[in-house]
Amino acid sequence: MRTRLLGILLSLMACVLAALGIPLAAAEAAAEQQHVIVDRIDDAARFAGLAQYATVADGDATQLGALRAEVARYDEVYRIRAGVFSRDGDVLAVAPADWGRTTGREPYREAFQEALDGRRSHNPPQVWPWTTDRTLVVASPVVRDGDVVAVVLTESPTQALRSRILHRWLLLGAGEAAAMIVAVVASVRLTGWVLRPVRVLDRATHEIATGRMYARVAPAGGPPELRRLAGSFNEMADHVELAMQRQRAFVADASHQLRNPLAALMLRIELLGMELPDGHEEELSAVRDEGRRLARVLDDLLGLATAEHARPEAEQTDLVRLALERVLAWRPVAERRGVELAWDGPPMALGWTDPVGFGSALDAVVDNALKFTPAGASVRVAVAVRADAVAVTVADAGPGLTEEELARVGDRFWRSPRHQNVDGSGLGLAIARTLLTATGGGLAFAPNHPAGLTVTLTTPRHPAP
Repeated sequence: MRTRLLGILLSLMACVLAALGIPLAAAEAAAEQQHVIVDRIDDAARFAGLAQYATVADGDATQLGALRAEVARYDEVYRIRAGVFSRDGDVLAVAPADWGRTTGREPYREAFQEALDGRRSHNPPQVWPWTTDRTLVVASPVVRDGDVVAVVLTESPTQALRSRILHRWLLLGAGEAAAMIVAVVASVRLTGWVLRPVRVLDRATHEIATGRMYARVAPAGGPPELRRLAGSFNEMADHVELAMQRQRAFVADASHQLRNPLAALMLRIELLGMELPDGHEEELSAVRDEGRRLARVLDDLLGLATAEHARPEAEQTDLVRLALERVLAWRPVAERRGVELAWDGPPMALGWTDPVGFGSALDAVVDNALKFTPAGASVRVAVAVRADAVAVTVADAGPGLTEEELARVGDRFWRSPRHQNVDGSGLGLAIARTLLTATGGGLAFAPNHPAGLTVTLTTPRHPAP
């Protein structure tokens, strides 16, 4: 988002600078050229004053000679071609001498005709730094008794003019570059100021989504609208946390309060079974099984409520040692069921987690794997160190789950319709996920090839910032 916002701001600033800079550059070039044109018009006016009474028709050879000397000296000093021509285009005075008859060629013809009409040149084509072959032609009429009797033409080289225009453009470009740098710095600071509350809000939202309900948005400046949004988010999070706390308290209290009546009910069932005549053993056994199942559900509900309410402190833990301890503890159960419980892992793998919570989550996963793995098959527990996490993988050889079932596994009270005859409350994996997410870990499910389910428990290698 910051990149997009910066791109929009800088694009707008570049368009503004271009909209201001291009006309300003054209105006600078026109001003420089106009300054040269004004100088040439003044020079042409001076020559026109000398040529006013130096026409061949009047036979004033002295003034004509002075005019020719002045034109030659002008070319020698300024390296600017100049000439005085009669109305018919005949040369009266010209320098340099090889300039010749020019009045019939472009761009002289247009300027010459303009002077014959009694006007001075005022708008020759604009010279740009890249127009190296262009010169400035300026014409001025020689007027006597109200009539144009001759024309003064000057042709100026444009190298100095192009150099001055380029120099002014470089200064203008340097100013625009400095303005762009200031705009970049200001845009970076502005976007950082605007988006800082958004980043804090995003981080808090992610923490709440991963189970850390205590996360809140700290004051981080920014626009008033975003500050109000942060305050509203904190209020919402407080209400959600309060509602969840009440829900957990209700589940825990209900589970705890129901255990004593259930225990009394099971005792009465046992006493009743002692007084029943023979032939009712099957019904009595079914009632006992349902009672034990209800007791397991209450225990798991109480465990889930406890796991969700607890705020465990993560510490650096050797996941290899912890996983190996749980494997050794479950190996007798696996042997009784005829299942091989295999182990694989590096010598050490340090992760940042709550060892008690991670051990309980691993117990729930291994119990689930042994429950669904048939006799003669194997369950494999492996530890792997990744770039930023430590993963403990439990792979079984059971019937596995379909893609639709993989999307729901781990939900509370969910059990596959194909496994309803297997003992369980449907809360074991939900408890495992809650214990792991409390310290920044996670629980993932994937098919195991050729058959079975792979459950991966992850925990970060370093503490969360």
